[in-house]
Amino acid sequence: MSTAPVEPGGGSGEYNLVADPERALKYAVQRIKGDRAEIIEGVIELMPPSWDHERAAKIVRRQISDRVDELGCLEGSGNIDLPGSPNWYVPDIAVVPEDLAKGGEALLPDQTLLVVEVTSESNAETDRVVKRRRYAEYGAPLYLLIDRVEGTVTLFSEPGRLGYTRTEGPHPFGTAVRLPEPFGIDLDTSEL
Repeated sequence: MSTAPVEPGGGSGEYNLVADPERALKYAVQRIKGDRAEIIEGVIELMPPSWDHERAAKIVRRQISDRVDELGCLEGSGNIDLPGSPNWYVPDIAVVPEDLAKGGEALLPDQTLLVVEVTSESNAETDRVVKRRRYAEYGAPLYLLIDRVEGTVTLFSEPGRLGYTRTEGPHPFGTAVRLPEPFGIDLDTSEL
């Protein structure tokens, strides 16, 4: 998949944002100041994470960071565009090749190696259902769902247009969860 520039200006002229609602929506969400903002199925949602939410993401980051460096990648929470849909995500963690991240604006799900979402009371169903379906549709190879509401971890892999064809879990917190290659590591979920 490829994406055209979302931002107007540049190139041969201005984009007509009124005639292209997807571009207009994605342009608008990038200009919200303050809280992290996403577009979920056409609705702009502000995502101010709680400290416990950030703590869970940090636990995963600590465990994958050495392997991410070895792979020449970067882990962070940058913009993920889903072109042709009214969606613009800011995952809790995405692992992307460093050469794509350098100078990059939004990346596509199929350019990631791993996407991690951590649920909160307010967005648990979105992470469990909507984002899982969309990440698969757009080719994110691995989707790790840290469900703090249910106290479980689930790894989805082998994406397709109808969803992920392989699911490992849900495993209760405390279960070691294997991240397959290119990671080849076990996540300790006991502190989640």
